[in-house]
Amino acid sequence: MTQDAVHEREPGELEANLKSRNTWIRFLYMVMFVVFFGIAEFVLTVVVVFQFFATLITGRSNEQLKVFGASLSRYCYDILRYLTFNSEDHPFPFSDWPRGDSSEPADS
Repeated sequence: MTQDAVHEREPGELEANLKSRNTWIRFLYMVMFVVFFGIAEFVLTVVVVFQFFATLITGRSNEQLKVFGASLSRYCYDILRYLTFNSEDHPFPFSDWPRGDSSEPADS
């Protein structure tokens, strides 16, 4: 957007944007999902550490942790897509928990 285009806005457009209920509701969802992302990041760290030690001790990775780690990674991806305005879909708990059976994230 050029500087001229910025100055050509209608006078009440900025005020209307600032008062947009949908934008403020999205902001509240975003704050909530930032908190969820922090929790998910901590849990993912625990899974990584546990998976490492399980592999170190047994010589193979834990399949249940692999599936859970994949679904948790997908959940983090879904949150980040929402937070960066690349998706309008609300992640879990407003949608189903992502499946962990695929290494490729599905396009939303």
